[in-house]
Amino acid sequence: MKIGFDNEKYLKTQSAHIKNRIEYFDNKLYLEFGGKLFDDYHASRVLPGFRPDSKLEMLLQIQEQTEIIIAVSSEAIENSKIRRDLGITYDDDVLRLVDAFRSKGFYVSSVVITQYSGESAATRFREKLRDLDISSYLHYKIEGYPSNVSHIVSEDGYGKNDYIHTTRPLVVVTAPGPGSGKMATCLSQLYHENKLGRKAGYAKFETFPIWNLPLRHPVNIAYEAATADLDDVNMIDPFHLEAYGDATVNYNRDIEIFPVLNAMFELILGKNPYQSPTDMGVNMVGNCITDEELCKEAARQEIIRRYYHALSDLKRGLGHKRIIYKLELLMKQVGVSEDNRKVIASALKREAETGFPAVAIQLSDGRIVTGKTSELLGASAATVLNAIKMLGNIDHNIHLVSPEAIEPIQALKTSYLGSNNPRLHSDEILIALSVSASQNSVARHALGQLSKLKGCELHSTVILSEVDEKIFNRLGLNVTCEPKYEFNKIYQKK
Repeated sequence: MKIGFDNEKYLKTQSAHIKNRIEYFDNKLYLEFGGKLFDDYHASRVLPGFRPDSKLEMLLQIQEQTEIIIAVSSEAIENSKIRRDLGITYDDDVLRLVDAFRSKGFYVSSVVITQYSGESAATRFREKLRDLDISSYLHYKIEGYPSNVSHIVSEDGYGKNDYIHTTRPLVVVTAPGPGSGKMATCLSQLYHENKLGRKAGYAKFETFPIWNLPLRHPVNIAYEAATADLDDVNMIDPFHLEAYGDATVNYNRDIEIFPVLNAMFELILGKNPYQSPTDMGVNMVGNCITDEELCKEAARQEIIRRYYHALSDLKRGLGHKRIIYKLELLMKQVGVSEDNRKVIASALKREAETGFPAVAIQLSDGRIVTGKTSELLGASAATVLNAIKMLGNIDHNIHLVSPEAIEPIQALKTSYLGSNNPRLHSDEILIALSVSASQNSVARHALGQLSKLKGCELHSTVILSEVDEKIFNRLGLNVTCEPKYEFNKIYQKK
């Protein structure tokens, strides 16, 4: 994979910058951590070379100074809100995050349930946390938030919230997703710390938009595409421009809330230490880009992928046409269309030739391999086999898994497990390939090519089954689908 981002430089400069901000606030900083700490695949796609867990690696540089609070809103728990990329609820993701942080040696001090007003599901979740010996706190809905500043910054506002006990200089406040109340948690803590006579500060870490890239830079526009459902819009920070004469990029929600934050800081701390939303940030990502043209092209491809994800979501009944309209506009702004994603035309051509669903994969060297639906294999399974044959320079006519080995698996599916589809999915063919590899050196060589699929592009002419989509995600493929199902039925099996 071509590299356009210096990850090692990022780890050093970002951790050093956060250390400086901690010292500025007399060794107590509440850091609102936007985006994903784990598995930030959006960043790794638009900044080739950025490792998905880079932010976590960065925090490891200052691990001994760091403790973590995980915020989750009561409303998200009550409504069983789903984290789309993982397919789990926000409350389940809280538990996943606790395990993930602890596995890396981080100290997770507590979970805070925000915007609480007695929701029964949130109450049950707190009981579950207690049973798991995880400290938890409640922050309440505040009438007039965020505009009624005098009420918010009072004993009837932040004063009603539980004070979260912390012990380390850097307190990272993270969450399963947006709308979890991270900023409010930080500001509530500042209020209580100030009441206790302690000087503490607040800063914000957001990877995107990148403040020192141009407003219409494809990498920043790709962020708008990623948050199209939230109606986020990149803007020139007017407060920074007025204070310093420099044009920097922020997004609408931070710019709109800044006058309110300014008033809150003045009430809590006496004065606002920041002149602008950009000042609040500690993001050094823009300083670590080494190949801007490569990142621009990667961002353009991400925008196309987001467009296709939105089309598929609409077909599934999970999206909205306004999101598609916005993404179409963003594609025009960066000068791309569906034609710029080469695997789409290849997959559609194979489908037209065979009359059945097809899949295409573009390898890292630009070669495109396709797979068709057959009596033995689904298109996804066939394409994976064809791709690893090409990567391993294996003759296309060689059977990596013999038909005789596939037939008993089909019989198991249809005769004993109740499936109407005898064709093997991608997970099933990979298991069969693994079994073959124990006796067959060619199959073993092919299996060793799977890691080379990471970062490759894939397009399916139909919406993928849940199992195929998960396998492709685990292999690190960048997946898009035509917004249609293989069978035109009202109920679609996952």
